[in-house]
Amino acid sequence: MQAYRAAILRFATDREPSRAAIYEQDGLLVVGANAQGRQVVQAVGPYRALRKRFADLAVTHWPDRIIAPGFVDLHSHYPQTNVIGSPAEGLLPWLEHYTFPEERRFASPDYSSEAAQFFIAELLRNGITTALTFATSHPASVQAFFTEAQKHCMRLITGLCLMDRHAPADAMNQAGVNGKHDATEQSLLDTEALIQQWHGIDRLGYAITPRFAPTSSAAQLRGAGELAARYPDVWIQSHVAENQAEIAWARQLFPASRSYLATYADFGLLRQRAIYAHCIHFDDADRALMQGTGAAAAVCPTSNLFLGSGFFDYAGADRVGFCYGLASDVGGGTSFSPFHTMLAAYYVAREGQTKTGLCLSPQQLWWQHTAGAAQALGLAGVVGNLQPGCEADFVVLNPQATPLLARKTALAANLDELLFSMIVLGDDRLVEQTVISQAIQPR
Repeated sequence: MQAYRAAILRFATDREPSRAAIYEQDGLLVVGANAQGRQVVQAVGPYRALRKRFADLAVTHWPDRIIAPGFVDLHSHYPQTNVIGSPAEGLLPWLEHYTFPEERRFASPDYSSEAAQFFIAELLRNGITTALTFATSHPASVQAFFTEAQKHCMRLITGLCLMDRHAPADAMNQAGVNGKHDATEQSLLDTEALIQQWHGIDRLGYAITPRFAPTSSAAQLRGAGELAARYPDVWIQSHVAENQAEIAWARQLFPASRSYLATYADFGLLRQRAIYAHCIHFDDADRALMQGTGAAAAVCPTSNLFLGSGFFDYAGADRVGFCYGLASDVGGGTSFSPFHTMLAAYYVAREGQTKTGLCLSPQQLWWQHTAGAAQALGLAGVVGNLQPGCEADFVVLNPQATPLLARKTALAANLDELLFSMIVLGDDRLVEQTVISQAIQPR
């Protein structure tokens, strides 16, 4: 076992609506192997209360630093790193002019490998220790991404992008060798093979990944739903209700479904461990469908602001009671930084405040990117927190990382002021170290 002394931030273990943080100004975090050999939190609390119990352990002391849970990113695209900051009129033109041309390059294993290395390094540099992420429609992109994540002991979930229509030919799924299987059949065979190869290996998980309903045929969505039923412990990820033009397109293609979201339900793709990015333009029937199936929303505020898609309705989600958490959505999203994402979520909530009276507190914002996102993934008590039994992923934050941040955090009179100072003024410089299962990741 190893012990770490610093200020410690964590969250209450029950899922009460307050999503309250627990903060020890002088805390002790003790980690060690569980019965399965995985490094987990063994004890956490005030240093004065735990020091005698663990007096025989060497203590790594980080004075004036904060130990906090590693961040959980509910939705991103590792092949879109080079697409960040590309100007476009909206979602669909952005896909056509920037995203699809970049993603076709991931047919190359070497290109995929280099991109995976850079992307994972950026996640870790920004304190993200668990991520649900898209690959492309090329199996090489999935293989490269899992291989790189495994080297870093990351908890990472990804999958082959299912896309058999309405996209450039070399960005879509490809037919099998010698035409034995058409592109739709081959994409489902490849998905199942990748599930069997990677899901549950070390800290890796597989996600069945239709890009979004308009780029999958009914046969592909039906096959994806059948795989989801056959492998109930894998994840599902896709996009829904991000943009009005996208919604109109989906409704035209699937007119028998009650709504865009209901299309996924009709094909067996709404359940627990199903994460849908955006979920902006919902009615209460959609919200009830999310709640009733156990599906969760990945809220992507920097992407939604950048592409002008709209604002996630926090009040509506809380009223009906479905799960959600924060996501960077790189490369539609504009930053890997959880601090930038939390600040954008604050802006989104303030935009709707005149109608709902809702204003997200700093503790709620931080919860959305840690324990709340873990709950949305079905991993509450596993990641996103530092309670006993949680996997030992954490970040070491330096509240004096920049002159302005040091000046502001020194004035904080309570926890909300301290957290909000870091949310507003923080970036990757605030993350001094990222620790995964006691492996300190290089910066």
